[in-house]
Amino acid sequence: MSERTSFDVLIIGAGQAGIPLAHALAKAGKRVGLTEREHLGGSCVNFGCTPTKAVISSARMVHQARRAAGFGLRIPMIEVDFPAVLERAKRILMESRDGLGAGLADSDNPKLLRGHAKIAGREGEKFCVRINDEMVTAAQLVLDTGTRSLIPPIEGLADVDFIHSENWLEKSDLPKHLAIIGGGYIGLEMGQFYRRMGSRVTIIEESDQIAGREDEDVAQALQGLLETDGVEFQLHSNVKRVASLNSGLVLTIEGSDGPHQFGATHVFVATGRQPNTDALGLETVGVRVSGSGIVEVNERLETSLQGIWAAGDIRGGPMFTHTSWDDYRVLMSQLTGDGSHTTDRIVPYAIFTDPELGRVGSTERESRTAGKRFKVGRYEMRKNGKAREQGDTAGFVFIFIQPWLRLYRAFCWICHKGIAVRLPLFYSRIG
Repeated sequence: MSERTSFDVLIIGAGQAGIPLAHALAKAGKRVGLTEREHLGGSCVNFGCTPTKAVISSARMVHQARRAAGFGLRIPMIEVDFPAVLERAKRILMESRDGLGAGLADSDNPKLLRGHAKIAGREGEKFCVRINDEMVTAAQLVLDTGTRSLIPPIEGLADVDFIHSENWLEKSDLPKHLAIIGGGYIGLEMGQFYRRMGSRVTIIEESDQIAGREDEDVAQALQGLLETDGVEFQLHSNVKRVASLNSGLVLTIEGSDGPHQFGATHVFVATGRQPNTDALGLETVGVRVSGSGIVEVNERLETSLQGIWAAGDIRGGPMFTHTSWDDYRVLMSQLTGDGSHTTDRIVPYAIFTDPELGRVGSTERESRTAGKRFKVGRYEMRKNGKAREQGDTAGFVFIFIQPWLRLYRAFCWICHKGIAVRLPLFYSRIG
């Protein structure tokens, strides 16, 4: 029997944490394997950040063109070529994906192993992992397998050709009336995109506000801005059933006023993300996961089993590209450094609607609940000269100041063209 390939570190999943970690560990002298069953780059490159921001840019362009008369310009005809918009996004993502592939193509360390990886117990002090038909071993494992769309158990949904985060780029027909189930960041970004492309869009959210992480006034402001674009909302509403009828769909919705039926041509499911841990073989070594499939980790990203680490979306917490990238730095600190870099961090957060919403740190609601003292200042962008000159006066600057010992910590919610970037400002109190 031939000797099995063995690694110091085997990284399962080539996402935003896995790829830079593989290169950095190899440079540090570790023998590194990197497995990927489908596409390099994870959700960000292949259907998330990269293509969504590309199409959002197209939507912004057509939106500006429609406003041209307000700037003293005449554009006689504005036409959306929806398939061309999607093709542009695909070209950009392929450039990113191909670039990642080129960096690994001729490399023996890190070594790229294509195929589905599944943990298969231990062999002495090493972990066994089956990659398709090949068995390899590693002293340490890093799990970076990401997430997929969480599809709710709605009656009839499996029988219709619904849209979700992973397949939207392949749907080249522009929906006439798109019903989006879920009012989180995916639903809001994609809702505005499809609306600006020309679809009628209705966002259906089960709670009483969109963007559930945000303070109520912030969520209401964002909803008002999207309604100005023509996006419709049904809040406090649950979709109970989806059925095909003639050339469209009928949704049965349970709302605050009782059940009613709602017609649409297409459905986009944006109800959250599900970790890709169910086929990973974690049970063979006893790694603990939550009921939802999230891998339990400590602040050093170590799982319940020494020698196995988790990074990216499957480790719970904020699911963003920048947190995954920082996970790579945490793991480098643990595996090759002094271990001082941990997940005790302040995470910036954004929804890339137009205007964007962004913040970092706690919300006003969270601070009040925690009994913290703070001061609040607010500045409307319609009072800003440059905002008026650019014709982007929606939104506000929100300043949130909390005293802490002899320091004040100030957080600005700056609205570039709207609701958006919250920046930390620190200054000493005199006296």
